[in-house]
Amino acid sequence: MSFQPFDLTGRVVLITGGNGGIGLGMAEGLAQAGAEICIWGTNPDKNALALEKLSAIGPRVTAQLCDVADESAVNTAFANVLQEHGRVDGCFANAGAGSRGTGFDDMTKAEWNNIIAVNQTGVFYTFRAAAKHMRERAEQGDAFGRLVGTASLAAISGQARGEHYAAAKGGVVSMIKALAVEYARYNVTAHTLLPGWIETAMTEGAFNNPKFVENVSKRIPARRWGNPEDFAAIAIYIMSTASSYHTAETFLIDGGYFVF
Repeated sequence: MSFQPFDLTGRVVLITGGNGGIGLGMAEGLAQAGAEICIWGTNPDKNALALEKLSAIGPRVTAQLCDVADESAVNTAFANVLQEHGRVDGCFANAGAGSRGTGFDDMTKAEWNNIIAVNQTGVFYTFRAAAKHMRERAEQGDAFGRLVGTASLAAISGQARGEHYAAAKGGVVSMIKALAVEYARYNVTAHTLLPGWIETAMTEGAFNNPKFVENVSKRIPARRWGNPEDFAAIAIYIMSTASSYHTAETFLIDGGYFVF
């Protein structure tokens, strides 16, 4: 019998912020590998477009409106996923909010709280629901789970005027390492993705700035910006049985930007 660890038929994957950017890039790859997909997003039009795109690939796809910063909304949406798909094998906490670039000593409490609420507390709400489900399944003899968070290079490097964003993403990295330790006994692995400069709606403002493009593009050894499709293969690997003994990893996907 041939070795086919990357066939994800029968697996169900939840992706927050899956209606665009990196989340949609991962969703497309996972769907092509055979997984059922549920995406969460706060924009109904983007949800509908993503649903149409993913449904054309084949496996079952659903979409829900969900603000991950809302604890009640997350719990309700997760219950809906279980009702519609029966299980969640992989949970990609990818939803995020960008910062406006306010200087640190001018940053307001509201700005700080908003970034933390979406980028860190929202990940807590999402993973808490998923981890409980995966633990309970394991205790019933069905041990398998993947917890994956999208962080940022800001988690490990200095980002001026983005201390709140860096704090949130750094916290996600630490949270996931702890989850990897606590849930390994249930055959649940946990990883963090650290994207470099990827062309998405969140980075559109920066990429429209000629000075930014001139200064940053020449620092990328790969000599190109990243795109959402660059995250499809890593998502498939993490969801596969090939990664069963691999956990607590911080995957740097940046075309060599950080090391250069």
